[in-house]
Amino acid sequence: MSLATEQAPPQVRRHAAPPRRTAGQRWRYAGTVAIFLLPSLIPLTLFTLVPMAGSLWVSLHEWDLLQPMRWVGLANYVELLGEEETRAAFLHTLYFIAGYLPLVYAGGLGLAMLLNRAMKGRNLFRAVYFLPVITSWVVVALMWKWLLNPASGIVNWALGLLGIDGPGWWTDPTWAMPSIILASAWKDLGFVMIILLAGLQAIPGEYHEAARVDGASAWQRFRSITLPLLSPSTFFVVVISLINGFQVFDQVHVMTGGGPGGATQVAVEQVYKMTFEYGRAGAASALSWLLFAVVLLVTLVQVRGQRRWVNYG
Repeated sequence: MSLATEQAPPQVRRHAAPPRRTAGQRWRYAGTVAIFLLPSLIPLTLFTLVPMAGSLWVSLHEWDLLQPMRWVGLANYVELLGEEETRAAFLHTLYFIAGYLPLVYAGGLGLAMLLNRAMKGRNLFRAVYFLPVITSWVVVALMWKWLLNPASGIVNWALGLLGIDGPGWWTDPTWAMPSIILASAWKDLGFVMIILLAGLQAIPGEYHEAARVDGASAWQRFRSITLPLLSPSTFFVVVISLINGFQVFDQVHVMTGGGPGGATQVAVEQVYKMTFEYGRAGAASALSWLLFAVVLLVTLVQVRGQRRWVNYG
């Protein structure tokens, strides 16, 4: 056997493309997948998709929950878009988000960076800060309503010791929404902290060590290393917090009921009142779909925009 024959490169075996499935095979495959998904698909259909379809159908009718529904088509949507109360409810919702989102993110990031360091009792502090997340919103709202009571609350009592005349908080139209924002941010700090803490622990320590050797300050390391590599976790937190912000209801309903003077009347609170107080279930369903459209649009904009600032390493 010649040397050229011995050194000849092996022939690359080309595998034939798998045969395309017929329509019957694709349907059988889809049926097999559906069988395995049934344990989650059934409750999703019964308790999410069917109620959503029912809500969409109700939104096209006039209904007071007592008399038979009367078809009105898109009249509920047109009427809502022209109502001052609807615009005010969405503006109050945006006001809540504008105060809540920066506060909960900054506070959660600060706690995450603090608890990312080696310290005694670190796991205990993590559990303590996460405890409000699993606490009922009714309990949290009642607690903060008591803390911020203008006459007998601990917050105004502590401010009085410092010579500061405390505000009216949830009884004052100016301070009612900040009261709800404060309570909401306090409850959700632990959730944001856990997500950002996981992101911080995924950043290789070698990056910070190399930057420290090169003479980078703590702020430079935070700005150039921590924030860019934390952007996937930040993106998740921002999306979830925005969705939760648009759906704010429990704390508003318990602390202020939309008052005083409608100062905290957010979109979901408006849906509740239109249904059970004003007898306008059809218009309430239409308002919920308008809110869904706004949330969907905001989420799609965020998903499209993530390519510009989210760094997946």
